[in-house]
Amino acid sequence: MTVLYLKNMKQSHVKLPDYIKRGIIDTEKTKTVRHILKQNCLSTVCEAARCPNKSECYNKNTATFLIMGNNCTRNCRFCNINCALPEPLNPEEPKNIADAVLKLELKYAVITSVTRDDLSDGGAGHFAEVIYQIRKYAPNVKIEVLTPDFKGNTDAINTVINAHPDVFNHNIETVPSLYKIARPQAHYKRSLDFLKYIKDNSNILTKTGLMVGLGETKDQLISVFKDLVEIKCDIVTIGQYIQPTKQHLPVIKYYKPEEYDELTEIAKKSGIKHTFFSPLTRSSYKAFEVFNEN
Repeated sequence: MTVLYLKNMKQSHVKLPDYIKRGIIDTEKTKTVRHILKQNCLSTVCEAARCPNKSECYNKNTATFLIMGNNCTRNCRFCNINCALPEPLNPEEPKNIADAVLKLELKYAVITSVTRDDLSDGGAGHFAEVIYQIRKYAPNVKIEVLTPDFKGNTDAINTVINAHPDVFNHNIETVPSLYKIARPQAHYKRSLDFLKYIKDNSNILTKTGLMVGLGETKDQLISVFKDLVEIKCDIVTIGQYIQPTKQHLPVIKYYKPEEYDELTEIAKKSGIKHTFFSPLTRSSYKAFEVFNEN
Protein backbone atom coordinates (compact mmCIF):
# COMPACT_ATOMS: atom_id res chain seq x y z
CA MET A 1 0.00 0.00 0.00
CA THR A 2 2.83 2.42 0.89
CA VAL A 3 4.63 1.87 -2.42
CA LEU A 4 1.41 2.41 -4.36
CA TYR A 5 0.66 5.53 -2.34
CA LEU A 6 4.09 7.05 -2.98
CA LYS A 7 3.66 6.35 -6.68
CA ASN A 8 0.31 8.13 -6.60
CA MET A 9 1.90 11.06 -4.76
CA LYS A 10 4.20 11.70 -7.71
CA GLN A 11 1.35 11.48 -10.17
CA SER A 12 -1.17 13.55 -8.18
CA HIS A 13 -1.64 17.05 -9.58
CA VAL A 14 -5.42 17.10 -9.52
CA LYS A 15 -7.01 20.51 -9.91
CA LEU A 16 -9.31 21.72 -7.14
CA PRO A 17 -12.90 21.31 -8.42
CA ASP A 18 -15.15 24.36 -8.57
CA TYR A 19 -17.67 22.77 -6.20
CA ILE A 20 -15.08 22.83 -3.42
CA LYS A 21 -13.89 26.42 -3.90
CA ARG A 22 -15.24 28.89 -1.35
CA GLY A 23 -15.24 32.65 -1.59
CA ILE A 24 -14.15 34.95 1.22
CA ILE A 25 -17.03 36.51 3.12
CA ASP A 26 -16.21 39.66 5.05
CA THR A 27 -19.15 41.23 6.84
CA GLU A 28 -19.82 42.99 10.12
CA LYS A 29 -20.60 39.59 11.62
CA THR A 30 -17.26 38.06 10.61
CA LYS A 31 -15.47 41.12 11.95
CA THR A 32 -17.37 40.82 15.22
CA VAL A 33 -16.41 37.16 15.61
CA ARG A 34 -12.74 37.91 14.97
CA HIS A 35 -12.89 40.81 17.45
CA ILE A 36 -14.43 38.67 20.20
CA LEU A 37 -11.87 35.91 19.66
CA LYS A 38 -8.99 38.39 19.78
CA GLN A 39 -10.43 40.15 22.81
CA ASN A 40 -10.61 36.84 24.68
CA CYS A 41 -7.18 35.61 23.46
CA LEU A 42 -8.75 32.56 21.81
CA SER A 43 -7.76 30.43 18.86
CA THR A 44 -10.00 28.54 16.45
CA VAL A 45 -9.41 25.42 14.40
CA CYS A 46 -11.07 27.39 11.61
CA GLU A 47 -7.90 29.50 11.35
CA ALA A 48 -5.27 26.99 12.43
CA ALA A 49 -6.42 24.20 10.08
CA ARG A 50 -7.32 26.53 7.21
CA CYS A 51 -10.91 25.32 7.13
CA PRO A 52 -12.68 26.16 3.85
CA ASN A 53 -15.89 26.90 5.77
CA LYS A 54 -14.39 29.56 8.03
CA SER A 55 -16.04 32.57 6.40
CA GLU A 56 -19.44 30.88 6.27
CA CYS A 57 -19.29 29.91 9.93
CA TYR A 58 -18.00 33.30 11.09
CA ASN A 59 -20.79 34.93 9.14
CA LYS A 60 -23.24 32.82 11.16
CA ASN A 61 -21.63 34.07 14.37
CA THR A 62 -19.99 30.78 15.22
CA ALA A 63 -16.53 29.21 15.37
CA THR A 64 -14.85 26.05 16.68
CA PHE A 65 -12.63 26.85 19.64
CA LEU A 66 -9.09 25.40 19.65
CA ILE A 67 -7.79 25.01 23.19
CA MET A 68 -4.41 24.28 24.82
CA GLY A 69 -2.32 26.36 22.43
CA ASN A 70 -1.53 26.29 18.73
CA ASN A 71 1.30 23.75 18.81
CA CYS A 72 0.64 20.02 18.56
CA THR A 73 2.84 17.17 19.84
CA ARG A 74 1.94 14.99 16.85
CA ASN A 75 2.84 15.40 13.21
CA CYS A 76 -0.14 14.20 11.18
CA ARG A 77 0.71 14.68 7.52
CA PHE A 78 -2.72 15.98 6.55
CA CYS A 79 -3.03 18.68 9.21
CA ASN A 80 -1.97 22.32 8.98
CA ILE A 81 -1.55 22.79 12.75
CA ASN A 82 2.07 23.26 13.84
CA CYS A 83 4.01 20.38 15.34
CA ALA A 84 6.24 22.17 17.83
CA LEU A 85 7.08 22.55 21.51
CA PRO A 86 3.73 22.93 23.31
CA GLU A 87 2.81 26.14 25.08
CA PRO A 88 1.91 26.28 28.79
CA LEU A 89 -1.80 25.90 29.48
CA ASN A 90 -3.63 29.17 30.02
CA PRO A 91 -5.68 28.81 33.23
CA GLU A 92 -7.92 31.67 32.08
CA GLU A 93 -8.80 29.98 28.80
CA PRO A 94 -11.88 28.04 30.05
CA LYS A 95 -13.49 31.19 31.45
CA ASN A 96 -12.50 33.17 28.33
CA ILE A 97 -14.27 30.60 26.17
CA ALA A 98 -17.40 30.79 28.32
CA ASP A 99 -17.31 34.57 27.94
CA ALA A 100 -16.97 34.27 24.15
CA VAL A 101 -19.85 31.78 24.04
CA LEU A 102 -22.01 34.38 25.78
CA LYS A 103 -20.90 37.25 23.56
CA LEU A 104 -21.45 35.22 20.40
CA GLU A 105 -24.86 34.14 21.73
CA LEU A 106 -24.11 30.55 20.81
CA LYS A 107 -26.69 27.81 21.24
CA TYR A 108 -24.10 25.13 20.47
CA ALA A 109 -20.40 25.30 21.28
CA VAL A 110 -17.75 23.03 19.74
CA ILE A 111 -14.44 22.65 21.56
CA THR A 112 -11.41 20.93 20.08
CA SER A 113 -7.69 20.99 20.78
CA VAL A 114 -4.21 20.24 19.63
CA THR A 115 -2.87 16.89 20.85
CA ARG A 116 -0.94 17.29 24.10
CA ASP A 117 0.96 14.06 24.71
CA ASP A 118 3.22 16.06 27.02
CA LEU A 119 0.45 16.29 29.62
CA SER A 120 -0.21 13.34 31.93
CA ASP A 121 -3.94 13.41 31.16
CA GLY A 122 -3.56 14.59 27.56
CA GLY A 123 -5.41 17.77 28.52
CA ALA A 124 -8.63 16.01 29.60
CA GLY A 125 -8.83 18.13 32.75
CA HIS A 126 -8.61 21.30 30.68
CA PHE A 127 -11.44 20.06 28.43
CA ALA A 128 -13.52 19.35 31.54
CA GLU A 129 -12.88 22.81 32.96
CA VAL A 130 -13.99 24.42 29.69
CA ILE A 131 -17.23 22.42 29.89
CA TYR A 132 -17.77 23.40 33.54
CA GLN A 133 -17.23 27.09 32.80
CA ILE A 134 -19.65 27.09 29.87
CA ARG A 135 -22.24 25.26 31.99
CA LYS A 136 -21.74 27.84 34.75
CA TYR A 137 -22.23 30.94 32.60
CA ALA A 138 -24.37 29.57 29.75
CA PRO A 139 -26.23 26.52 31.13
CA ASN A 140 -28.56 26.17 28.14
CA VAL A 141 -25.78 25.90 25.56
CA LYS A 142 -25.19 22.44 24.09
CA ILE A 143 -21.54 21.38 24.08
CA GLU A 144 -19.62 19.14 21.69
CA VAL A 145 -16.02 18.20 22.36
CA LEU A 146 -13.66 16.86 19.71
CA THR A 147 -10.72 15.39 21.58
CA PRO A 148 -7.44 13.60 20.85
CA ASP A 149 -7.17 9.94 21.86
CA PHE A 150 -5.47 10.68 25.24
CA LYS A 151 -3.29 7.66 24.36
CA GLY A 152 -6.25 5.49 25.35
CA ASN A 153 -6.04 6.58 29.00
CA THR A 154 -9.45 5.64 30.41
CA ASP A 155 -9.00 7.89 33.46
CA ALA A 156 -8.62 10.83 31.08
CA ILE A 157 -11.67 9.76 29.08
CA ASN A 158 -13.65 9.48 32.34
CA THR A 159 -12.64 13.02 33.25
CA VAL A 160 -14.36 14.33 30.12
CA ILE A 161 -17.32 11.93 30.44
CA ASN A 162 -17.91 13.17 34.01
CA ALA A 163 -18.10 16.76 32.74
CA HIS A 164 -21.09 15.66 30.62
CA PRO A 165 -20.66 17.14 27.15
CA ASP A 166 -23.70 16.60 24.93
CA VAL A 167 -21.57 15.08 22.15
CA PHE A 168 -18.18 13.38 22.53
CA ASN A 169 -16.36 13.39 19.19
CA HIS A 170 -13.10 11.67 18.33
CA ASN A 171 -12.06 11.39 14.70
CA ILE A 172 -11.02 8.11 13.08
CA GLU A 173 -9.75 10.33 10.21
CA THR A 174 -8.91 7.62 7.66
CA VAL A 175 -8.88 3.91 6.90
CA PRO A 176 -6.48 1.63 8.85
CA SER A 177 -4.04 1.06 5.96
CA LEU A 178 -3.33 4.79 5.68
CA TYR A 179 -2.53 5.39 9.36
CA LYS A 180 1.23 4.90 8.97
CA ILE A 181 1.28 7.46 6.18
CA ALA A 182 -1.27 9.98 7.42
CA ARG A 183 -1.15 9.78 11.21
CA PRO A 184 1.80 7.61 12.30
CA GLN A 185 1.52 8.47 15.99
CA ALA A 186 -2.09 7.29 16.20
CA HIS A 187 -3.63 3.81 16.14
CA TYR A 188 -6.88 2.84 14.44
CA LYS A 189 -7.90 0.28 17.06
CA ARG A 190 -7.10 2.69 19.88
CA SER A 191 -9.45 5.24 18.34
CA LEU A 192 -12.17 2.62 17.92
CA ASP A 193 -11.70 1.49 21.53
CA PHE A 194 -11.83 5.14 22.62
CA LEU A 195 -15.26 5.64 21.04
CA LYS A 196 -16.50 2.27 22.31
CA TYR A 197 -15.45 3.13 25.86
CA ILE A 198 -17.51 6.34 25.80
CA LYS A 199 -20.58 4.48 24.55
CA ASP A 200 -20.13 1.65 27.08
CA ASN A 201 -19.70 4.02 30.02
CA SER A 202 -22.10 6.90 29.35
CA ASN A 203 -25.26 7.96 27.55
CA ILE A 204 -23.38 10.69 25.65
CA LEU A 205 -23.77 10.80 21.88
CA THR A 206 -20.59 9.64 20.14
CA LYS A 207 -19.37 11.10 16.88
CA THR A 208 -16.47 10.54 14.50
CA GLY A 209 -15.25 11.83 11.16
CA LEU A 210 -13.18 10.72 8.18
CA MET A 211 -11.46 12.40 5.26
CA VAL A 212 -11.62 10.93 1.79
CA GLY A 213 -9.29 11.49 -1.13
CA LEU A 214 -6.11 10.09 0.40
CA GLY A 215 -6.18 6.89 -1.62
CA GLU A 216 -8.66 4.79 0.34
CA THR A 217 -10.96 2.36 -1.47
CA LYS A 218 -14.72 1.97 -1.22
CA ASP A 219 -14.30 -1.49 0.34
CA GLN A 220 -12.00 -0.02 3.00
CA LEU A 221 -14.59 2.64 3.84
CA ILE A 222 -17.30 -0.04 4.08
CA SER A 223 -15.09 -1.95 6.50
CA VAL A 224 -14.74 1.19 8.65
CA PHE A 225 -18.52 1.70 8.58
CA LYS A 226 -18.98 -1.84 9.90
CA ASP A 227 -16.47 -1.19 12.69
CA LEU A 228 -18.33 2.00 13.67
CA VAL A 229 -21.66 0.19 13.70
CA GLU A 230 -20.17 -2.49 15.95
CA ILE A 231 -19.15 0.13 18.54
CA LYS A 232 -22.53 1.90 18.18
CA CYS A 233 -21.11 5.25 17.08
CA ASP A 234 -24.06 7.64 16.74
CA ILE A 235 -22.88 10.22 14.19
CA VAL A 236 -20.39 9.86 11.31
CA THR A 237 -19.14 12.68 9.09
CA ILE A 238 -17.13 12.44 5.86
CA GLY A 239 -15.57 15.26 3.86
CA GLN A 240 -12.98 15.82 1.17
CA TYR A 241 -9.33 16.07 2.16
CA ILE A 242 -7.80 19.28 0.81
CA GLN A 243 -4.01 19.61 0.82
CA PRO A 244 -3.12 22.59 3.10
CA THR A 245 0.38 23.11 1.63
CA LYS A 246 2.76 21.35 -0.75
CA GLN A 247 4.51 19.86 2.29
CA HIS A 248 1.39 17.90 3.23
CA LEU A 249 -0.01 14.70 1.73
CA PRO A 250 -1.33 15.21 -1.80
CA VAL A 251 -4.92 14.65 -2.83
CA ILE A 252 -5.19 11.36 -4.70
CA LYS A 253 -8.83 11.87 -5.65
CA TYR A 254 -11.54 14.51 -5.44
CA TYR A 255 -14.84 12.80 -4.78
CA LYS A 256 -17.80 14.10 -6.78
CA PRO A 257 -20.98 15.21 -4.94
CA GLU A 258 -22.89 12.17 -6.18
CA GLU A 259 -20.22 9.89 -4.67
CA TYR A 260 -21.02 11.31 -1.24
CA ASP A 261 -24.66 10.43 -1.83
CA GLU A 262 -23.59 6.90 -2.71
CA LEU A 263 -21.42 6.63 0.41
CA THR A 264 -24.34 7.91 2.50
CA GLU A 265 -26.55 5.11 1.21
CA ILE A 266 -23.82 2.53 1.81
CA ALA A 267 -23.27 3.81 5.36
CA LYS A 268 -26.98 3.67 6.15
CA LYS A 269 -27.25 0.15 4.76
CA SER A 270 -24.28 -0.78 6.94
CA GLY A 271 -26.29 0.34 9.97
CA ILE A 272 -25.01 3.88 10.67
CA LYS A 273 -28.01 5.92 11.77
CA HIS A 274 -26.83 9.51 11.41
CA THR A 275 -24.50 10.71 8.64
CA PHE A 276 -23.32 13.99 7.20
CA PHE A 277 -21.28 13.38 4.05
CA SER A 278 -20.41 16.13 1.56
CA PRO A 279 -17.31 17.63 -0.09
CA LEU A 280 -16.98 20.43 2.47
CA THR A 281 -18.10 18.53 5.56
CA ARG A 282 -15.76 18.91 8.50
CA SER A 283 -16.21 17.50 12.02
CA SER A 284 -17.74 20.67 13.40
CA TYR A 285 -19.36 21.99 10.21
CA LYS A 286 -23.08 22.57 10.84
CA ALA A 287 -22.64 20.62 14.06
CA PHE A 288 -25.76 22.13 15.65
CA GLU A 289 -27.92 21.08 12.69
CA VAL A 290 -26.44 17.57 12.76
CA PHE A 291 -27.05 17.36 16.54
CA ASN A 292 -30.68 18.42 16.13
CA GLU A 293 -31.27 15.60 13.67
CA ASN A 294 -30.54 13.06 16.40
